[in-house]
Amino acid sequence: MARIANKDRLIVALDVPTPDDARRIVSDIGDAASFFKIGYQLVFAGGLGLVGELADRGHKIFLDMKLLDIDNTVAKGVGNIARLGATFLTIHAYPKAMRAAVEGRGDSALKLLGVTVLTSMDDADLAEAGYAADAATLVATRAGQTKEAGMDGIICAPTEAQAMRQALGDDMLVVTPGIRPATAEAGDQKRIMTPARAIRAGADHLVVGRPVVAASDPRGAALAIQAEIDEAFEGASA
Repeated sequence: MARIANKDRLIVALDVPTPDDARRIVSDIGDAASFFKIGYQLVFAGGLGLVGELADRGHKIFLDMKLLDIDNTVAKGVGNIARLGATFLTIHAYPKAMRAAVEGRGDSALKLLGVTVLTSMDDADLAEAGYAADAATLVATRAGQTKEAGMDGIICAPTEAQAMRQALGDDMLVVTPGIRPATAEAGDQKRIMTPARAIRAGADHLVVGRPVVAASDPRGAALAIQAEIDEAFEGASA
């Protein structure tokens, strides 16, 4: 696995209605987390400027845009995003789109992650969408294509983390949404796992939204997840 500070392994998803809500969550969490995800909901509420704002305050930002378009559009879009100060950016794991993204980021420090199969989808959902492969097979195929395209890592469900770690080796990042502490509800996620189990399976980063941002004590919720991450590593070294 990559050399990453344990504190940076938790990515708190700022899936909240407004930039002010996001600022409040970041303030409430304080030093219990240093990495935050900004996605569609916040970007389309005027939150794109938070990328630079939070980065300037020393935070790392995962801009979750799941880009997919014609090559030129992806390349130009990624080129502009690379100047915003984000650490991670997601691209749907289609080979042409990923190759265009790699070209577009140039020599910037932006890390590109290929989205394999959304954690809200299971085999039945994929069949309904017209895919012949099941989730595990499609994730494996797209993970291999992500590596071939020169991307930096993948987004996959924690239930696939161990297989993907074995397939991709230690050089690529494995980032897992669908993380739910044992006491949390699954919500609309289907392929889920607890923080400690995901880390033991080989995940580098855990993306956690509602169990933190919707908690009565976001800082306490983040600290509890950090404790699970620490425990997973302590158990591995025992």
